[in-house]
Amino acid sequence: MKAIGVDLGGTNVRCGLVEDEKIINLLAKSINSSGTEIEVLNDIFLLLDDLVADDIEGIGIGVPSVVDVENGIVYDVYNIPSWKSVPIKNILEKRYNKPVYVNNDANCFALGEKYFGKAKKYNNIVGLIIGTGLGAGIIINGKLYNGTNCGAGEFGMIPFKDDILEHYCSGYFFKKKYNITGEELYNLAVSKDEFALNVFREYGKNLGEAIKIILYAIDPEIIVMGGSVSKSFKYFKDALFETISDFGYPKSLEKLKIEVSDVANVAILGAVGLLMDKDF
Repeated sequence: MKAIGVDLGGTNVRCGLVEDEKIINLLAKSINSSGTEIEVLNDIFLLLDDLVADDIEGIGIGVPSVVDVENGIVYDVYNIPSWKSVPIKNILEKRYNKPVYVNNDANCFALGEKYFGKAKKYNNIVGLIIGTGLGAGIIINGKLYNGTNCGAGEFGMIPFKDDILEHYCSGYFFKKKYNITGEELYNLAVSKDEFALNVFREYGKNLGEAIKIILYAIDPEIIVMGGSVSKSFKYFKDALFETISDFGYPKSLEKLKIEVSDVANVAILGAVGLLMDKDF
């Protein structure tokens, strides 16, 4: 398969031409996040115009927003105020005369792991993004599960303690409670700073509680973590595993795999995975 994957973020857009499971051409540019709808679209067009050719099978695009998957409409895109309701599928199909598939970034991450990463061998998968927020893509019996409104996997919105899970299980936790970024904590932890190690232990306990909820709800074979906070996994994994050790179904826990993504440009590959998912 030869296709194009698009990763639209709040500050930049990246497009990759993918062939035989490899990105053979990668383009990126910053976007004018405060620009009009058409100005942001023009930023995307600039990259796609250079990549689209007769021999590609289609375009997949991952967006940090709620998505009407069937009609390819994105709503209230993160950090792009002008993108309230954009029929991106229709716009790109008219311009390039190729099929276009749209989904949110967490779902694309899960597909990226299923087709290109550590979840290749599995059929029941949760791709858990832990970065500025907490979200997940869910694959059940080998197929992406969107839910009715593309809202499946929004575990971060579940009430937890005095707030929601996202505020205890993402980078937000470090900033809100300790006024420090996850990257700064990581750098301190590398030098064995006791404060940083204790914060990561506390974080691991919080994330462990989130993972138990995921296990009760989804019962996956594997959870693959991605996002900026996942890079610190070795500093919070012991607390995480200790927290999930009292999970109610020990046999399920024995079979469970928890991994950290090591796929470069997984968001772009996952967007191409949208085309692959439709074929199964």
